[in-house]
Amino acid sequence: MFSHLTVGSNDVARSQAFYDAIFTAIGGEPGTASPDGSRVRYSHEGGTLLVTRPVNGEPATFGNGVTIGLVIGSPELVEAWHAAGVANGGTTCENPPGERNGAFGRLYLAYLRDPEGNKLCAVHRMD
Repeated sequence: MFSHLTVGSNDVARSQAFYDAIFTAIGGEPGTASPDGSRVRYSHEGGTLLVTRPVNGEPATFGNGVTIGLVIGSPELVEAWHAAGVANGGTTCENPPGERNGAFGRLYLAYLRDPEGNKLCAVHRMD
C-alpha cells in the first residue's frame, strides 16, 4: 500500500548515524545520501524510508501521534535494533522492549524516538 515513509531532520548527518546503526543491527545496509547531503534513503525487505531536511526550509518537527512501525525478524533483532538506536542518539519511549499480548496477538516490541523526536516501533509477531 505504501511506496515509502519520510521523516524530517534538522541534522541529516546525525540522523544518518542513528538510522545506519538501527538498519545494520537488523541486517540492512547503511543509507545512501544524496550528493548534497540533504537526504538519506534506506531500503530493507521491500520498504523504503527517507530522512530529509524539509524542502520548504522550515524546521523539521515530529508528528504527535505518529509512529513508524518496522517489521523485525526475531526478538533478538528487536533487542539489537533498540540497543543500536539508544547507542546512537535515540531514546527509549513507551515501555522497555519486550513481549506484549493484546488485541493484535503476541508481539515483541521496542519503541524509540530518533534524534529528531520521530517515534519508531520495532515489531516482531510471535504468533
